[in-house]
Amino acid sequence: MFTRMVEEKAARYGRRFAKVDRWLPSTRTCSKCGVVGDKKPLQVRQWTCACGVTHDRDLNAAINILAAGQAERSNACGGTVRPTA
Repeated sequence: MFTRMVEEKAARYGRRFAKVDRWLPSTRTCSKCGVVGDKKPLQVRQWTCACGVTHDRDLNAAINILAAGQAERSNACGGTVRPTA
């Protein structure tokens, strides 16, 4: 119900609303290289990926959620799947 209300409000004010998968591993996916790391306890607020980048857990998740929402919008508005004959 909450997401429906947010979606309606976004439409009313001319905003875009995107819903990403509930189980998206946003906090443990590196926003730079895309590698999904191991599960981490909530006490771990920062972590370093194998590529060498240190992430703040919440900021990294926000970056990944934004990217997932934008990717879904690109897929929904893409061109034709196959060229016309």
